[in-house]
Amino acid sequence: MRMRCARMLFAILLAALLFCGRQAPAQGPAVTRFPANKSVNVNPDTHLVLTFLSAPAIGSSGQVRVYDAKDHHLVDMLDLSIPAGPDPAHRVTAPPARAIDSVPATPTTTTPAVRTVPADLHNYQLTTIGGLTDFHFFPIIVHGNVATIYLHNNVLAYHHTYVVEIDPGVLNPANETFAGFSAKSRWTFKTKSAPPFASATRLVVAADGSGDFNTVQGAVDFVPANPEKRITIFIKNGAYEEIVFFQKKSNLTFLGEDRDKVQIGYGNNSAFNPPMPGPSRRCAFSAYDSTGIQLINLSLNNYFYGQAEGLLISGAKNFVSHVTIKGSGDALNTRGSVYFTDSTIIGDGDTILGVGPAFFNHCELQSIGPFMWIRNTDANHGNVFLNCTFIARDFPLPWTQNTAGAQQPRVSAVIARLPNNHGLNYPYAEAVLIHCRLKGIPGIGWGPIDDDTSHLHLWEFESTDLLGAPIDASHRHPVSRQLTMEKDAETIQNYSNPAFVLGGWDPTKSE
Repeated sequence: MRMRCARMLFAILLAALLFCGRQAPAQGPAVTRFPANKSVNVNPDTHLVLTFLSAPAIGSSGQVRVYDAKDHHLVDMLDLSIPAGPDPAHRVTAPPARAIDSVPATPTTTTPAVRTVPADLHNYQLTTIGGLTDFHFFPIIVHGNVATIYLHNNVLAYHHTYVVEIDPGVLNPANETFAGFSAKSRWTFKTKSAPPFASATRLVVAADGSGDFNTVQGAVDFVPANPEKRITIFIKNGAYEEIVFFQKKSNLTFLGEDRDKVQIGYGNNSAFNPPMPGPSRRCAFSAYDSTGIQLINLSLNNYFYGQAEGLLISGAKNFVSHVTIKGSGDALNTRGSVYFTDSTIIGDGDTILGVGPAFFNHCELQSIGPFMWIRNTDANHGNVFLNCTFIARDFPLPWTQNTAGAQQPRVSAVIARLPNNHGLNYPYAEAVLIHCRLKGIPGIGWGPIDDDTSHLHLWEFESTDLLGAPIDASHRHPVSRQLTMEKDAETIQNYSNPAFVLGGWDPTKSE
Protein backbone atom coordinates (compact mmCIF):
# COMPACT_ATOMS: atom_id res chain seq x y z
CA MET A 1 0.00 0.00 0.00
CA ARG A 2 2.80 2.38 0.96
CA MET A 3 4.62 1.49 -2.24
CA ARG A 4 1.51 2.32 -4.33
CA CYS A 5 1.09 5.69 -2.58
CA ALA A 6 4.74 6.52 -3.14
CA ARG A 7 4.40 5.76 -6.86
CA MET A 8 1.30 7.96 -7.14
CA LEU A 9 3.06 10.81 -5.35
CA PHE A 10 6.07 10.48 -7.66
CA ALA A 11 3.80 10.56 -10.73
CA ILE A 12 2.06 13.71 -9.46
CA LEU A 13 5.40 15.45 -8.81
CA LEU A 14 6.72 14.44 -12.22
CA ALA A 15 3.60 15.77 -13.97
CA ALA A 16 3.92 19.04 -12.07
CA LEU A 17 7.55 19.40 -13.09
CA LEU A 18 6.76 18.72 -16.75
CA PHE A 19 3.89 21.25 -16.68
CA CYS A 20 6.12 23.91 -15.12
CA GLY A 21 8.79 23.14 -17.72
CA ARG A 22 6.31 23.76 -20.54
CA GLN A 23 5.34 27.08 -19.01
CA ALA A 24 8.90 28.28 -18.37
CA PRO A 25 9.58 31.52 -20.27
CA ALA A 26 12.10 31.28 -23.12
CA GLN A 27 14.26 33.94 -21.52
CA GLY A 28 15.11 31.42 -18.81
CA PRO A 29 17.79 28.82 -19.52
CA ALA A 30 16.82 28.73 -23.25
CA VAL A 31 18.17 32.25 -23.88
CA THR A 32 21.74 33.23 -23.07
CA ARG A 33 22.27 36.91 -22.31
CA PHE A 34 25.36 39.01 -22.81
CA PRO A 35 26.13 40.81 -20.62
CA ALA A 36 24.89 38.13 -18.27
CA ASN A 37 22.11 39.07 -15.88
CA LYS A 38 23.45 40.85 -12.77
CA SER A 39 26.97 40.93 -14.22
CA VAL A 40 29.43 43.62 -13.14
CA ASN A 41 32.50 45.32 -14.65
CA VAL A 42 30.82 45.63 -18.05
CA ASN A 43 32.32 48.01 -20.62
CA PRO A 44 29.94 50.88 -21.43
CA ASP A 45 30.37 50.29 -25.18
CA THR A 46 28.90 46.79 -24.95
CA HIS A 47 26.33 45.44 -27.35
CA LEU A 48 23.41 43.40 -26.02
CA VAL A 49 23.56 39.84 -27.32
CA LEU A 50 20.91 37.14 -27.07
CA THR A 51 21.61 33.55 -28.07
CA PHE A 52 18.55 31.39 -28.73
CA LEU A 53 18.03 27.70 -29.39
CA SER A 54 16.73 28.54 -32.87
CA ALA A 55 17.20 31.37 -35.36
CA PRO A 56 15.15 34.45 -34.40
CA ALA A 57 13.35 36.71 -36.86
CA ILE A 58 13.51 40.46 -36.25
CA GLY A 59 10.09 41.97 -35.63
CA SER A 60 8.71 45.11 -37.24
CA SER A 61 7.35 46.61 -34.02
CA GLY A 62 8.15 46.87 -30.32
CA GLN A 63 10.98 48.52 -28.47
CA VAL A 64 14.26 47.83 -26.73
CA ARG A 65 14.66 50.15 -23.75
CA VAL A 66 17.53 50.69 -21.33
CA TYR A 67 16.94 52.42 -17.99
CA ASP A 68 19.30 53.69 -15.33
CA ALA A 69 18.51 51.56 -12.29
CA LYS A 70 19.11 54.42 -9.85
CA ASP A 71 16.08 56.49 -10.82
CA HIS A 72 14.68 54.42 -13.73
CA HIS A 73 15.10 57.22 -16.25
CA LEU A 74 15.25 56.16 -19.88
CA VAL A 75 18.83 56.03 -21.21
CA ASP A 76 18.26 54.61 -24.68
CA MET A 77 15.45 53.29 -26.85
CA LEU A 78 15.33 51.42 -30.15
CA ASP A 79 12.00 51.39 -31.97
CA LEU A 80 11.71 48.43 -34.35
CA SER A 81 8.90 50.09 -36.30
CA ILE A 82 11.49 52.51 -37.76
CA PRO A 83 13.34 51.05 -40.77
CA ALA A 84 17.12 50.88 -40.61
CA GLY A 85 17.80 52.92 -43.74
CA PRO A 86 16.40 54.00 -47.09
CA ASP A 87 17.53 51.00 -49.09
CA PRO A 88 17.76 47.63 -47.30
CA ALA A 89 14.25 46.35 -48.10
CA HIS A 90 14.89 45.33 -51.71
CA ARG A 91 18.16 43.55 -50.98
CA VAL A 92 18.40 39.82 -50.50
CA THR A 93 20.93 37.86 -48.48
CA ALA A 94 23.70 36.03 -50.30
CA PRO A 95 26.78 34.29 -48.91
CA PRO A 96 28.88 35.52 -47.27
CA ALA A 97 26.17 37.69 -45.70
CA ARG A 98 26.46 40.32 -48.43
CA ALA A 99 23.64 41.94 -50.34
CA ILE A 100 22.83 41.68 -54.04
CA ASP A 101 21.88 44.89 -55.79
CA SER A 102 19.38 44.56 -58.62
CA VAL A 103 20.36 47.79 -60.37
CA PRO A 104 22.50 47.16 -63.48
CA ALA A 105 25.72 48.94 -64.16
CA THR A 106 25.68 51.80 -66.63
CA PRO A 107 28.07 51.80 -69.62
CA THR A 108 30.36 54.31 -67.91
CA THR A 109 30.60 52.79 -64.44
CA THR A 110 31.14 49.42 -62.87
CA THR A 111 29.09 50.27 -59.80
CA PRO A 112 25.30 50.68 -59.66
CA ALA A 113 23.89 54.16 -59.96
CA VAL A 114 22.76 55.70 -56.70
CA ARG A 115 18.99 55.51 -56.45
CA THR A 116 16.82 58.55 -56.02
CA VAL A 117 17.30 59.61 -52.42
CA PRO A 118 14.06 60.00 -50.45
CA ALA A 119 13.24 63.60 -49.55
CA ASP A 120 13.40 62.80 -45.83
CA LEU A 121 16.59 60.95 -44.98
CA HIS A 122 15.82 61.08 -41.26
CA ASN A 123 12.82 58.78 -41.17
CA TYR A 124 15.18 55.93 -40.34
CA GLN A 125 17.38 54.64 -37.57
CA LEU A 126 20.09 57.23 -36.88
CA THR A 127 23.20 57.22 -34.75
CA THR A 128 26.32 59.33 -34.25
CA ILE A 129 29.72 57.74 -34.90
CA GLY A 130 33.00 59.44 -34.10
CA GLY A 131 31.18 62.73 -33.61
CA LEU A 132 29.55 62.61 -37.07
CA THR A 133 25.75 62.50 -37.00
CA ASP A 134 23.14 60.88 -39.22
CA PHE A 135 24.53 57.42 -39.87
CA HIS A 136 21.85 54.88 -40.73
CA PHE A 137 22.38 51.61 -38.87
CA PHE A 138 20.77 48.28 -38.09
CA PRO A 139 19.43 48.22 -34.50
CA ILE A 140 19.52 44.41 -34.49
CA ILE A 141 21.66 42.06 -36.57
CA VAL A 142 21.03 38.31 -36.53
CA HIS A 143 23.49 35.60 -37.51
CA GLY A 144 22.18 32.08 -37.01
CA ASN A 145 20.65 31.88 -33.54
CA VAL A 146 22.52 34.95 -32.23
CA ALA A 147 20.87 38.38 -32.15
CA THR A 148 23.04 41.41 -31.46
CA ILE A 149 21.31 44.59 -30.32
CA TYR A 150 23.15 47.82 -31.13
CA LEU A 151 22.46 50.63 -28.70
CA HIS A 152 23.21 54.17 -29.81
CA ASN A 153 26.87 55.08 -29.30
CA ASN A 154 28.05 56.55 -26.02
CA VAL A 155 24.73 56.32 -24.17
CA LEU A 156 26.01 54.15 -21.30
CA ALA A 157 28.38 55.51 -18.67
CA TYR A 158 30.85 54.11 -16.18
CA HIS A 159 29.75 53.14 -12.65
CA HIS A 160 26.06 52.76 -13.46
CA THR A 161 23.61 49.89 -13.20
CA TYR A 162 21.24 49.44 -16.12
CA VAL A 163 17.96 47.63 -16.66
CA VAL A 164 17.08 46.22 -20.11
CA GLU A 165 13.49 45.81 -21.27
CA ILE A 166 12.56 44.16 -24.58
CA ASP A 167 8.98 44.05 -25.81
CA PRO A 168 7.41 40.80 -27.03
CA GLY A 169 7.68 40.56 -30.81
CA VAL A 170 11.01 42.32 -31.12
CA LEU A 171 12.65 38.93 -31.68
CA ASN A 172 10.75 35.82 -32.71
CA PRO A 173 12.68 32.54 -32.55
CA ALA A 174 11.46 29.86 -34.93
CA ASN A 175 10.85 27.08 -32.41
CA GLU A 176 10.36 28.85 -29.10
CA THR A 177 8.45 31.65 -27.47
CA PHE A 178 10.34 34.73 -26.42
CA ALA A 179 8.35 36.99 -24.13
CA GLY A 180 11.07 39.61 -23.90
CA PHE A 181 12.22 41.21 -20.68
CA SER A 182 10.17 43.45 -18.43
CA ALA A 183 10.08 44.72 -14.88
CA LYS A 184 8.91 41.23 -13.85
CA SER A 185 11.71 39.44 -15.69
CA ARG A 186 14.64 41.75 -15.11
CA TRP A 187 17.88 41.91 -17.05
CA THR A 188 20.40 44.10 -15.26
CA PHE A 189 24.14 44.72 -15.41
CA LYS A 190 26.62 47.14 -13.91
CA THR A 191 29.37 48.92 -15.85
CA LYS A 192 32.98 49.31 -14.78
CA SER A 193 33.68 51.87 -12.10
CA ALA A 194 36.11 53.92 -14.23
CA PRO A 195 37.66 54.11 -17.72
CA PRO A 196 41.31 53.27 -18.46
CA PHE A 197 43.88 55.79 -17.30
CA ALA A 198 44.02 58.84 -19.54
CA SER A 199 47.79 58.32 -19.85
CA ALA A 200 47.43 54.76 -21.22
CA THR A 201 49.37 54.13 -24.42
CA ARG A 202 47.94 50.64 -25.00
CA LEU A 203 44.24 49.80 -25.02
CA VAL A 204 42.73 46.36 -25.56
CA VAL A 205 39.56 45.69 -27.54
CA ALA A 206 37.87 42.32 -27.02
CA ALA A 207 34.42 41.39 -28.28
CA ASP A 208 33.88 39.11 -25.27
CA GLY A 209 34.25 42.01 -22.85
CA SER A 210 37.62 40.94 -21.44
CA GLY A 211 39.44 44.05 -22.64
CA ASP A 212 39.23 47.78 -22.01
CA PHE A 213 36.54 48.06 -24.71
CA ASN A 214 34.14 45.73 -26.50
CA THR A 215 34.19 47.67 -29.78
CA VAL A 216 36.80 49.31 -31.97
CA GLN A 217 34.76 52.52 -32.07
CA GLY A 218 34.59 52.61 -28.28
CA ALA A 219 38.38 52.62 -28.09
CA VAL A 220 38.68 55.23 -30.86
CA ASP A 221 36.23 57.54 -29.11
CA PHE A 222 38.27 57.28 -25.90
CA VAL A 223 41.67 58.26 -27.28
CA PRO A 224 42.57 61.96 -27.55
CA ALA A 225 42.74 63.51 -30.99
CA ASN A 226 46.48 64.27 -30.87
CA PRO A 227 48.24 62.26 -28.15
CA GLU A 228 51.82 63.16 -27.27
CA LYS A 229 52.82 59.49 -27.47
CA ARG A 230 51.60 56.93 -29.97
CA ILE A 231 48.62 54.97 -28.69
CA THR A 232 48.15 51.34 -29.72
CA ILE A 233 44.68 49.83 -29.87
CA PHE A 234 45.29 46.10 -29.65
CA ILE A 235 42.33 44.17 -31.08
CA LYS A 236 41.90 40.60 -29.89
CA ASN A 237 40.61 37.90 -32.20
CA GLY A 238 36.91 38.19 -32.89
CA ALA A 239 34.20 39.56 -35.17
CA TYR A 240 33.55 43.30 -34.80
CA GLU A 241 30.46 44.11 -36.86
CA GLU A 242 30.36 47.87 -36.64
CA ILE A 243 30.90 51.01 -38.69
CA VAL A 244 34.18 52.57 -37.59
CA PHE A 245 34.58 56.28 -38.25
CA PHE A 246 36.95 58.90 -36.89
CA GLN A 247 38.42 62.15 -38.13
CA LYS A 248 41.27 64.49 -37.27
CA LYS A 249 43.12 61.90 -35.18
CA SER A 250 46.84 61.25 -35.15
CA ASN A 251 49.55 58.99 -33.76
CA LEU A 252 47.26 55.98 -33.49
CA THR A 253 47.97 52.29 -34.22
CA PHE A 254 45.35 49.59 -34.73
CA LEU A 255 47.09 46.25 -34.15
CA GLY A 256 45.23 42.97 -34.65
CA GLU A 257 46.06 39.79 -32.79
CA ASP A 258 45.71 37.70 -35.97
CA ARG A 259 45.15 39.02 -39.47
CA ASP A 260 42.50 36.44 -40.41
CA LYS A 261 40.84 36.21 -37.00
CA VAL A 262 40.34 39.92 -36.41
CA GLN A 263 37.39 40.70 -38.67
CA ILE A 264 36.10 44.28 -38.61
CA GLY A 265 33.27 45.09 -40.96
CA TYR A 266 29.72 46.18 -41.72
CA GLY A 267 27.14 46.13 -44.48
CA ASN A 268 27.10 49.68 -45.83
CA ASN A 269 27.00 51.51 -49.17
CA SER A 270 25.87 54.67 -50.94
CA ALA A 271 22.29 53.43 -51.10
CA PHE A 272 22.02 52.65 -47.37
CA ASN A 273 23.91 55.79 -46.34
CA PRO A 274 23.41 58.18 -49.29
CA PRO A 275 25.66 61.19 -49.91
CA MET A 276 25.25 63.99 -47.40
CA PRO A 277 27.26 67.13 -46.59
CA GLY A 278 30.62 66.39 -45.01
CA PRO A 279 32.52 63.09 -44.92
CA SER A 280 31.21 60.00 -46.66
CA ARG A 281 29.11 57.70 -44.49
CA ARG A 282 29.03 54.74 -46.89
CA CYS A 283 32.29 53.10 -45.79
CA ALA A 284 32.83 50.27 -43.32
CA PHE A 285 36.03 51.75 -41.83
CA SER A 286 36.97 55.43 -42.24
CA ALA A 287 40.15 57.12 -41.04
CA TYR A 288 39.26 60.60 -42.21
CA ASP A 289 41.60 63.61 -42.39
CA SER A 290 44.02 61.92 -39.98
CA THR A 291 47.80 61.71 -39.71
CA GLY A 292 50.12 58.92 -38.69
CA ILE A 293 47.43 56.23 -38.55
CA GLN A 294 48.73 52.66 -38.65
CA LEU A 295 46.58 49.65 -39.52
CA ILE A 296 48.42 46.39 -38.92
CA ASN A 297 47.54 42.70 -38.99
CA LEU A 298 43.74 42.68 -39.36
CA SER A 299 40.90 42.41 -41.88
CA LEU A 300 38.45 45.13 -42.95
CA ASN A 301 35.23 44.22 -44.75
CA ASN A 302 32.22 45.83 -46.34
CA TYR A 303 29.48 43.20 -46.64
CA PHE A 304 27.28 45.09 -49.14
CA TYR A 305 27.57 45.54 -52.88
CA GLY A 306 27.56 48.77 -54.89
CA GLN A 307 29.65 51.78 -53.92
CA ALA A 308 30.88 50.24 -50.70
CA GLU A 309 34.36 50.92 -49.32
CA GLY A 310 36.04 48.49 -46.99
CA LEU A 311 38.49 51.26 -46.09
CA LEU A 312 38.61 54.99 -46.67
CA ILE A 313 41.85 56.52 -45.45
CA SER A 314 42.70 60.19 -45.89
CA GLY A 315 45.21 62.62 -44.44
CA ALA A 316 48.97 62.17 -44.42
CA LYS A 317 51.67 59.66 -43.51
CA ASN A 318 49.24 56.78 -42.99
CA PHE A 319 50.51 53.21 -42.96
CA VAL A 320 48.77 49.89 -43.77
CA SER A 321 50.61 46.61 -43.26
CA HIS A 322 49.45 42.97 -43.44
CA VAL A 323 45.81 43.99 -43.81
CA THR A 324 43.08 42.37 -45.90
CA ILE A 325 40.58 44.86 -47.33
CA LYS A 326 37.36 43.64 -48.92
CA GLY A 327 34.73 45.88 -50.45
CA SER A 328 32.73 46.26 -53.62
CA GLY A 329 32.95 49.27 -55.92
CA ASP A 330 35.62 51.64 -54.57
CA ALA A 331 36.74 48.96 -52.10
CA LEU A 332 39.72 51.12 -51.12
CA ASN A 333 39.48 54.91 -51.16
CA THR A 334 42.74 56.78 -50.60
CA ARG A 335 43.28 60.50 -50.13
CA GLY A 336 46.66 61.81 -49.05
CA SER A 337 49.97 60.02 -48.54
CA VAL A 338 49.56 56.39 -47.55
CA TYR A 339 51.87 53.38 -47.72
CA PHE A 340 50.58 49.81 -48.16
CA THR A 341 52.75 46.76 -47.68
CA ASP A 342 52.04 43.01 -47.70
CA SER A 343 48.30 43.64 -47.91
CA THR A 344 45.41 42.32 -50.01
CA ILE A 345 42.70 44.48 -51.59
CA ILE A 346 39.62 42.74 -53.02
CA GLY A 347 36.81 44.52 -54.85
CA ASP A 348 34.30 44.44 -57.66
CA GLY A 349 35.41 47.37 -59.81
CA ASP A 350 37.23 50.68 -59.45
CA THR A 351 38.66 48.67 -56.59
CA ILE A 352 41.07 51.49 -55.75
CA LEU A 353 39.59 54.95 -56.01
CA GLY A 354 42.12 57.57 -55.03
CA VAL A 355 43.68 60.96 -55.36
CA GLY A 356 47.09 59.82 -54.11
CA PRO A 357 49.83 59.67 -53.39
CA ALA A 358 49.76 55.97 -52.52
CA PHE A 359 52.62 53.45 -52.62
CA PHE A 360 51.89 49.70 -52.69
CA ASN A 361 54.69 47.27 -51.89
CA HIS A 362 54.25 43.48 -52.21
CA CYS A 363 50.47 43.78 -52.23
CA GLU A 364 47.87 41.62 -53.97
CA LEU A 365 44.90 43.17 -55.74
CA GLN A 366 41.85 41.22 -56.88
CA SER A 367 39.10 42.82 -58.94
CA ILE A 368 36.16 41.84 -61.14
CA GLY A 369 36.08 45.16 -63.02
CA PRO A 370 38.76 47.84 -63.43
CA PHE A 371 41.38 47.83 -60.70
CA MET A 372 41.65 51.62 -60.46
CA TRP A 373 40.14 54.97 -61.12
CA ILE A 374 42.92 57.46 -60.31
CA ARG A 375 42.07 61.09 -59.69
CA ASN A 376 45.28 62.77 -58.59
CA THR A 377 46.15 66.26 -59.79
CA ASP A 378 49.58 67.63 -60.65
CA ALA A 379 50.01 68.53 -56.96
CA ASN A 380 51.11 64.99 -56.07
CA HIS A 381 51.82 61.53 -57.44
CA GLY A 382 49.12 58.91 -57.93
CA ASN A 383 49.33 55.15 -57.32
CA VAL A 384 52.63 53.28 -57.56
CA PHE A 385 52.91 49.50 -57.29
CA LEU A 386 56.20 47.72 -56.60
CA ASN A 387 56.38 43.91 -56.73
CA CYS A 388 52.60 43.64 -56.56
CA THR A 389 50.18 41.07 -58.00
CA PHE A 390 47.04 41.92 -60.01
CA ILE A 391 44.48 39.11 -60.33
CA ALA A 392 41.33 39.60 -62.41
CA ARG A 393 38.40 37.69 -60.89
CA ASP A 394 36.41 36.01 -63.64
CA PHE A 395 32.87 36.55 -62.32
CA PRO A 396 29.89 38.64 -63.39
CA LEU A 397 29.42 41.81 -61.38
CA PRO A 398 27.62 40.86 -58.16
CA TRP A 399 24.59 43.06 -58.75
CA THR A 400 23.89 41.30 -62.07
CA GLN A 401 23.78 37.84 -60.45
CA ASN A 402 20.07 37.90 -59.71
CA THR A 403 18.71 35.92 -62.67
CA ALA A 404 18.93 32.20 -61.94
CA GLY A 405 20.68 30.28 -64.67
CA ALA A 406 21.19 33.25 -66.97
CA GLN A 407 24.56 33.84 -68.60
CA GLN A 408 25.79 37.11 -67.16
CA PRO A 409 28.29 39.35 -68.96
CA ARG A 410 31.83 39.75 -67.68
CA VAL A 411 33.49 43.11 -67.20
CA SER A 412 36.99 43.87 -68.44
CA ALA A 413 39.42 44.02 -65.55
CA VAL A 414 41.76 46.64 -66.92
CA ILE A 415 44.50 48.09 -64.75
CA ALA A 416 42.86 51.51 -64.70
CA ARG A 417 40.21 53.50 -66.51
CA LEU A 418 39.71 57.26 -66.87
CA PRO A 419 36.18 58.02 -67.99
CA ASN A 420 34.77 61.51 -68.26
CA ASN A 421 33.28 62.09 -64.82
CA HIS A 422 30.33 64.38 -65.55
CA GLY A 423 32.63 66.93 -67.12
CA LEU A 424 35.53 66.40 -64.71
CA ASN A 425 38.81 65.11 -66.09
CA TYR A 426 42.05 63.98 -64.49
CA PRO A 427 44.80 64.74 -67.02
CA TYR A 428 47.57 64.18 -64.45
CA ALA A 429 46.36 60.74 -63.34
CA GLU A 430 49.27 58.44 -62.56
CA ALA A 431 49.53 54.68 -62.15
CA VAL A 432 52.96 53.07 -62.30
CA LEU A 433 53.62 49.32 -62.11
CA ILE A 434 57.18 48.10 -61.45
CA HIS A 435 57.98 44.37 -61.43
CA CYS A 436 54.31 43.42 -61.07
CA ARG A 437 52.67 40.09 -61.87
CA LEU A 438 49.39 40.08 -63.79
CA LYS A 439 46.67 37.48 -64.32
CA GLY A 440 43.59 37.93 -66.50
CA ILE A 441 44.36 41.50 -67.56
CA PRO A 442 43.19 42.12 -71.15
CA GLY A 443 45.81 42.87 -73.76
CA ILE A 444 44.87 46.54 -74.02
CA GLY A 445 45.68 46.86 -70.32
CA TRP A 446 44.13 50.29 -69.78
CA GLY A 447 40.92 52.13 -70.60
CA PRO A 448 38.52 53.44 -71.56
CA ILE A 449 40.31 56.77 -71.37
CA ASP A 450 38.22 59.86 -72.06
CA ASP A 451 40.45 62.38 -70.27
CA ASP A 452 42.99 64.77 -71.68
CA THR A 453 45.94 62.42 -72.14
CA SER A 454 48.74 64.95 -72.42
CA HIS A 455 50.10 64.41 -68.91
CA LEU A 456 48.99 60.88 -68.06
CA HIS A 457 51.49 58.48 -66.51
CA LEU A 458 50.17 54.98 -67.22
CA TRP A 459 53.45 53.14 -67.04
CA GLU A 460 54.70 49.57 -66.63
CA PHE A 461 58.14 48.13 -66.14
CA GLU A 462 58.74 44.41 -66.61
CA SER A 463 55.20 43.20 -66.01
CA THR A 464 55.01 39.40 -66.04
CA ASP A 465 52.48 36.63 -65.64
CA LEU A 466 52.23 34.75 -62.33
CA LEU A 467 55.05 32.42 -63.37
CA GLY A 468 57.41 35.27 -64.19
CA ALA A 469 57.17 35.14 -67.99
CA PRO A 470 57.06 38.57 -69.70
CA ILE A 471 53.60 39.64 -70.80
CA ASP A 472 52.79 40.54 -74.40
CA ALA A 473 52.50 44.34 -74.25
CA SER A 474 52.17 44.83 -78.00
CA HIS A 475 48.43 45.55 -77.75
CA ARG A 476 48.57 47.98 -74.83
CA HIS A 477 46.55 51.19 -75.00
CA PRO A 478 48.55 53.77 -77.00
CA VAL A 479 48.40 56.26 -74.14
CA SER A 480 50.24 53.85 -71.83
CA ARG A 481 53.97 53.30 -71.89
CA GLN A 482 56.38 50.44 -71.27
CA LEU A 483 59.46 51.66 -69.38
CA THR A 484 62.88 50.25 -70.18
CA MET A 485 66.08 50.29 -68.20
CA GLU A 486 67.96 51.69 -71.20
CA LYS A 487 65.80 54.80 -71.48
CA ASP A 488 64.15 55.14 -68.06
CA ALA A 489 66.63 53.95 -65.42
CA GLU A 490 66.30 57.10 -63.32
CA THR A 491 62.51 57.08 -63.52
CA ILE A 492 62.37 53.42 -62.46
CA GLN A 493 64.73 54.10 -59.57
CA ASN A 494 62.73 57.11 -58.42
CA TYR A 495 59.37 55.35 -58.56
CA SER A 496 60.78 52.38 -56.66
CA ASN A 497 61.46 54.72 -53.74
CA PRO A 498 58.45 55.36 -51.45
CA ALA A 499 59.86 58.71 -50.31
CA PHE A 500 59.91 59.97 -53.90
CA VAL A 501 56.26 59.06 -54.41
CA LEU A 502 55.01 60.13 -50.97
CA GLY A 503 56.33 63.66 -50.95
CA GLY A 504 59.53 63.01 -49.00
CA TRP A 505 58.02 60.78 -46.30
CA ASP A 506 59.88 57.48 -45.98
CA PRO A 507 57.58 54.97 -44.22
CA THR A 508 60.33 52.33 -44.16
CA LYS A 509 62.20 54.32 -41.53
CA SER A 510 61.09 54.24 -37.91
CA GLU A 511 59.54 57.34 -36.35
